[in-house]
Amino acid sequence: MKIFPRNVCRIVQFLLVAFLCLSICSCSAQPIVKLGSDVLVEKHLDLLKEKRVGLITNQTGLLSSGDFLVDVLRSRKVNVVALFGPEHGIRGESPAGERISDSVDVRTGIHIFSLYGKIKKPMLTGVDVLVYDVQDVGARLYTYISTMTLAMEAAAEANIPFIVLDRPNPLGGTRIEGPIMEDSLRSFVGMLPIPVVYGLTCGELARMINGEGWLTNGVKANLNVVPMEGWKRSMLWDDTRLRWIRPSPNIPSSSTAIVYPATCFIEASNLSEGRGTDSPFNIIGAPFIDGVKLAAKLHLEGVTTMPVTFLPNSSKFKGEECRGLSIEITDPASFKPILFGLSLLQEIHNLYPEKFILTRSSFNRLFGNAKVYDLILNGTPPESIVVTWHAALEGFKARSDLYKLYEEQ
Repeated sequence: MKIFPRNVCRIVQFLLVAFLCLSICSCSAQPIVKLGSDVLVEKHLDLLKEKRVGLITNQTGLLSSGDFLVDVLRSRKVNVVALFGPEHGIRGESPAGERISDSVDVRTGIHIFSLYGKIKKPMLTGVDVLVYDVQDVGARLYTYISTMTLAMEAAAEANIPFIVLDRPNPLGGTRIEGPIMEDSLRSFVGMLPIPVVYGLTCGELARMINGEGWLTNGVKANLNVVPMEGWKRSMLWDDTRLRWIRPSPNIPSSSTAIVYPATCFIEASNLSEGRGTDSPFNIIGAPFIDGVKLAAKLHLEGVTTMPVTFLPNSSKFKGEECRGLSIEITDPASFKPILFGLSLLQEIHNLYPEKFILTRSSFNRLFGNAKVYDLILNGTPPESIVVTWHAALEGFKARSDLYKLYEEQ
């Protein structure tokens, strides 16, 4: 019997352990959630068979494999005749609020119709079925759900099916916060009577829109939601092991999506929300802010704030040195974005009553409630403000339960 030298045995053992570790890492890196687009391609292409397909999508319209849905559909002989792009365009590169013109997709030659220009509601001549596959961020004021609403309406009016390929809510499916949008404040950054953070996937929200009769004139879409497989309501984005694709230029990471509902209201003020930096919505400030003083005023669960200095290369204060806060979510489960956002605005106002400007019309439009502006500036404690919509939230929770597709755990 041949005996191997001890050092050779150790090398073999090391290699075996290394191989095992790599195998485990490789397996753990695989997504544990199948997107609605994956399920469509694997099981439900019959929904598109012999149909002229319109597809609302952007750069997030990837299968779990990383392949673009439009490319996969064309390879399966699906007749995609039109692409529709939401805000930021079909490639997600246009700045917020920038109008986008129609164009032609260079790779496929398919005409791209912009839904963020003069026209926001798709015209569906020559389309037999309309498919929606766009990654959302779970906040009411993000315009993709407004695009989905108008698209459902257009499909209903054209009497064609509307298919939603479901995707995870990056904030999870249990967090519901903020006031219900008031009808008088409806706009493209808030079309629906839902909270700021609504705790539904886009497919579930589409079901609620249809079921509650929220489309104009009460029309009903011929709606078909292709659910995900493996997603649970308790999951945040990182739990899915799916690759994060920026849904827009200023949401570079899943952690940004979590802080976005807290700091997006800075857009209504004369502070920078971090656009033009590497950390949009995770840093806020202005030339007149003292970050040390402001950080000392904020002590809330699940979040830490640190003084920061930054130099935006675009948007507010372009090329000017700003001082303010860097915001880090330490515990997403206990972090309350609306409470933090209100506290942040109030403390800035308290420190700089002569310099801080919060524009009433812009804030009301984003927040969806006409009373909160005065409550903030008059010093009402944020904890008391959030209580004012508690009953309405309970009512929303009860109604939204009727449209849920996924279990909590």
